[in-house]
Amino acid sequence: MAQSLHLLAPSTPARSLSKFSTSSPLVRPPSLAFFLPRRRPIPILSASTTPSSTDFISDNGGVSTVSSAAIDVDAVTEAELKENGFRSTRRTKLVCTIGPATCQPEQLEALAVSGMNVARVNMCHGDRDWHRSVIRAVRRLNEEKGFAVAVMMDTEGSEIHMGELGGAPSAKAEDGEIWTFSVRAFNSPLPDHTIHVNYDGFAEDVRVGDELLVDGGMVQFEVIEKIGPDVKCRCTDPGLLLPRANLTFWRDGSLVRERNAMLPTISSKDWLDIDFGIAEGVDFIAVSFVKSAEVIHHLKSYIAARSHDSDISVIAKIESIDSLKNLEEIICAADGAMVARGDLGAQIPLEQVPSAQQRIVKTCRQLNKPVIVASQLLESMIEYPTPTRAEVADVSEAVRQRADALMLSGESAMGQYPEKALAVLRSVSLRIEKWWREEKRHEAMELPDIASSFSDKISEEICNSAAKMANNLGVDALFVYTKTGDMASILSRCRPDCPIFAFTTSTSVRRRLNLQWGLIPFRLSFSDDMESNLNRTFSLLKARGMIQSGDLVIALSDMLQSIQVMNVP
Repeated sequence: MAQSLHLLAPSTPARSLSKFSTSSPLVRPPSLAFFLPRRRPIPILSASTTPSSTDFISDNGGVSTVSSAAIDVDAVTEAELKENGFRSTRRTKLVCTIGPATCQPEQLEALAVSGMNVARVNMCHGDRDWHRSVIRAVRRLNEEKGFAVAVMMDTEGSEIHMGELGGAPSAKAEDGEIWTFSVRAFNSPLPDHTIHVNYDGFAEDVRVGDELLVDGGMVQFEVIEKIGPDVKCRCTDPGLLLPRANLTFWRDGSLVRERNAMLPTISSKDWLDIDFGIAEGVDFIAVSFVKSAEVIHHLKSYIAARSHDSDISVIAKIESIDSLKNLEEIICAADGAMVARGDLGAQIPLEQVPSAQQRIVKTCRQLNKPVIVASQLLESMIEYPTPTRAEVADVSEAVRQRADALMLSGESAMGQYPEKALAVLRSVSLRIEKWWREEKRHEAMELPDIASSFSDKISEEICNSAAKMANNLGVDALFVYTKTGDMASILSRCRPDCPIFAFTTSTSVRRRLNLQWGLIPFRLSFSDDMESNLNRTFSLLKARGMIQSGDLVIALSDMLQSIQVMNVP
């Protein structure tokens, strides 16, 4: 018999959590009361219909037929559910940076089959025509093959970086070699061992004896001579140089920051790229080197003005000292955050990066914002088919911290083994998540109230209670019907043991939810009648073999503030 938990309050959809303030006074929630259900939906199979259709008894007693094609779910997730059941699904999401190694349709499909949830295009590399072709290829893949891969566009930012390497995909800097970093514009091919720098004041700011770090320390140089616009450097720590890699320099053991105090967070090129992203309908825009919440507010108002029906989420990249100083206000303003450890490690001592990562992940979780752990997760797999043991341990720690997503950068963009790198992330995530559940490690993280109104507080309490009930009862799945995605997001924040089936009417909301921990987003048309919704959902999912009779589920809705516990009939 199904059981329902209803809150005695007007039914009001949850508002966007991005507007919530944790300092707002809250009214005590009303008391909870259990009610017996009216009538459990009873689906029946019809011998006269094809296997792709199911008959079920509607509220008025009639029999309706629905096609299993009336519900959209990611093809890989559907296959996993059919083969291994609820507990096999991966909770941690995977982001892949698309580059020359993975930009062809068949390569994109291989990544999607291997578990890619979000495809990232980095505006530091390639032109807009190339990025447009990638974005549209991802969209075609979704339409033709049944995937739900979201698209994230990453802005370049205004920090100092190298130019192109004369058309070469990379260059190797060897120990002791002399390289020239110049602000001159070269009309002809670059001279050997010469790198263009985008910041005109570079030669003035740098001093002989300074340490120059490329791409967060992947290659290091020592400044030995300044000749006009040219800076001569000796390689002290060899490595691979990539086009448009970030540059930082240190003096007497401290980061030199004066050079970029006047540089804007969003450059003129970034604004053109943002216009491009809006026009192409990307799902996320990641902003580089965010220094304050004001930048996020400005960008969100710009997106709203340029596209009134836009559903683009803004991700703040935490990769500077200023980002850490203003962390809470930045995350509150943004729709999510990225721990960009490469550039962050160039601005703070390396030994502080792990604690900074943990702080960022925890803060995002508490404020209900998805967080991506990025940079150098499997760096060795750019060249080698297997990761180091230390890299596997690093990935395991990010999963153990319950980050929403892990991201591949050079490993998938230009590496020799992009699919293998993605497979490593997937297998490690699955193993650590399984271990976490087997050990019943329900962490004691305190989740502060984030609602700013009485109705929002009710929704929050419902989600907290449902997640706790799911763990205590050992349910197979949580079902949440949400038009905006907010209630699904709150459930994800609770990190329940079981997967969360998030049903939404919006294709863009479905893709956006694909970044959040534990959510399996479905596109489904539904009404305000929960009993009818459940009846239809059970029929559709059973027809496709994704659930079975007897499965225990808890159902929630942001239209009707209630919890319903039931076995699938």
